[in-house]
Amino acid sequence: MARRYFGTDGVRGVVGADLTPDLVERLGTAATLWCGGGEVLVGRDTRRSGLELEEALARGIVAGGGAARLAGVLPTPAVALLARDLGAVVSASHNPPEYNGVKLFGAAGRKLTDAEEEQIEALLDEPAPGGGSVVHEDGAGDRYLDHVVEHFGTDLSGLRIGVDCANGAMAELAPRAFARLGAQVTAIGVSSDGRSINVGCGATDLRTLQQTVASERLDLGVAFDGDGDRMLAVDERGEPLDGDQILAILALSLGVDLVAVTVMTNLGFHRLMAEHGIRVLTTPVGDRYVLEALRAENGALGGEQSGHILWLRDHVTGDGLAAALLLCGALAGTSPSEAASVLTRFPQARQDVRVRERALPQSILDEADRLDEELADRGRVLVRVSGTEPVVRVLVEVENAEDAEKMCASIAALVERELG
Repeated sequence: MARRYFGTDGVRGVVGADLTPDLVERLGTAATLWCGGGEVLVGRDTRRSGLELEEALARGIVAGGGAARLAGVLPTPAVALLARDLGAVVSASHNPPEYNGVKLFGAAGRKLTDAEEEQIEALLDEPAPGGGSVVHEDGAGDRYLDHVVEHFGTDLSGLRIGVDCANGAMAELAPRAFARLGAQVTAIGVSSDGRSINVGCGATDLRTLQQTVASERLDLGVAFDGDGDRMLAVDERGEPLDGDQILAILALSLGVDLVAVTVMTNLGFHRLMAEHGIRVLTTPVGDRYVLEALRAENGALGGEQSGHILWLRDHVTGDGLAAALLLCGALAGTSPSEAASVLTRFPQARQDVRVRERALPQSILDEADRLDEELADRGRVLVRVSGTEPVVRVLVEVENAEDAEKMCASIAALVERELG
């Protein structure tokens, strides 16, 4: 049975349209029934819709016979780390404020499989036994912060760092973490008004952080998304570092022999890893697929170009703050630009096309395959439907930037004609 509500990363949509309190309540009941009751740790990001949806989720958990432990504003990786029987996060991650959603974690912070999400959807209309309870979970943020600082932190004395918290769930915690380790912190994106999460800030828009790092002459900038599971960086010149560059720095610093990435990862990364004898696993887009690959191969390091970075020693999922602290430790006196220079990236052209239908017709798939075969080992073409938004993502990667732009525009125009 195909999933109706779950996408790449949980259930997500525009509040009041695709996502309603009723759906969230039913989801809370179904998830609680699926896991057999028990304790459900609930966190949320700063969106204005978060409180109403948290209440709806709690009602559903109670109806399903579970104990809803409400932790308030808490980053997604904190919920995964601290969850006992089940974890739930009311968040739409990197999406703008009008969106919200629900992410679920199984016992020990495990992301659910497609099959498990299908099982939960099958329980959405099941009768609810009731008998659950609601309690407020105090101190969850502090426990999470203690764990991350202890296991991922290093002495950051003398480091001048810009920290962009996307006006989201990391706003209170991340600046404290860097300050505790001795860094001089310039924090931006720390509003909790719920209207400005991911708006002109954070990992989805690095411009303000770039300006801050350059004007304040900082050593490094790091930016999180709204729920804190992603992180991108800015070097000392104000130039952005994407997830591929960060992952390359970490792979060489941490001495791994295996790393897991997605199909979006730059071909230059694959070449660099081959030069160093590091095996690369390639998965579909989505950090949960990276996580599954790492666990299957007993690996520790993986990530996405978009900024999901996973280091599974002393953690259970991707964590923006943990990744940022690892990056600081990996630099060890080297400038970010110098560290990132080990990776020579192929030029990439990317375009997102908004669509009405989210199924790719054969004509688009055939054209992408034709161009991909034509490029052979000189590059690649990737066309995929987003799992979180009504868009088709087009990526062309070749050694010549002009060719990449032309091919990307041609495919995007075909998508627009067929599906726009």
